[in-house]
Amino acid sequence: MTSVLYDAQGPRAKRRNIVYTAVFLVAAAAVVWWVYRSLDDKGQLDWEKWKPFFSGSEAWTTYILPGLKNTLIAAALSMLVALPLGAVFGIARLSDHAWVRIPAGVVVEFFRAIPVLILMIFGLALFAEYTSVSSDDRPLYAVVTGLVLYNASVLAEIVRAGILALPKGQTEAAQAIGLRKTQIMTSILLPQAVTAMLPAIVSQLVVIVKDTALGGAILTFPELLASVSPMSSYYGANTIASFTVVAVIYVALNFTLTTFASWLESRLRRSKRSTGAVLGAEDVDELNAAEVGGSFGTGASA
Repeated sequence: MTSVLYDAQGPRAKRRNIVYTAVFLVAAAAVVWWVYRSLDDKGQLDWEKWKPFFSGSEAWTTYILPGLKNTLIAAALSMLVALPLGAVFGIARLSDHAWVRIPAGVVVEFFRAIPVLILMIFGLALFAEYTSVSSDDRPLYAVVTGLVLYNASVLAEIVRAGILALPKGQTEAAQAIGLRKTQIMTSILLPQAVTAMLPAIVSQLVVIVKDTALGGAILTFPELLASVSPMSSYYGANTIASFTVVAVIYVALNFTLTTFASWLESRLRRSKRSTGAVLGAEDVDELNAAEVGGSFGTGASA
């Protein structure tokens, strides 16, 4: 039996794939065993290395939770500023006026081309030289500034691409009934593009959460990842244990964010409003049943 995409495998191909799978599993098991033995030989799997995270709260209250708090503050501030700023620049790039479209395009392309770490370093120098921000707050300001400038430019491209992906008939129909450009954008285009843009937007928000670690590595911003070094030194070089715990926290944060976004996307699709959602067969049957019921009711009243 063949498929449109590939031919069905024959007996030799099936045996070859089984052999490849077995070899891969053996190699993967060997790598896992080698990593385990290496860590065990160096004492990184001893209970003393992991004990601070499971017995007592000193490691959490002194190192992890303060770092997590700073990470969440920097990420939340960056998201709150970058999302609306990206939407504004994304819409501005679609303007019919060249004096709006061209400067917006230059700003977006400029900041999108610069690494976010360089933007953070420039931000730190800017706040140190030209503002009265205290030295304790400068790293936070610099991290947020770099994240906002870079991610707002990326989000602007996401917004622009999401709006351009809509059929031109949507705009033409809105113009035919006399809607202004602002009304077309806010009432017709953006609501439909939100659902389509949501996965890409969430991916960029995850990038914001992870990029806060750059501030800890370079700008001495006391975020979550930066807590590993002093924590490992205090508890006897438990580097592997510290990095593992911090990695699990990052995974939990990003998984929570993506789960919320998936719930929000499904809720928008179920709303059956003009959000760019694609209706399934059950939705179409429900709408048809409602229309038939309405027509019968009209006929009966007549």
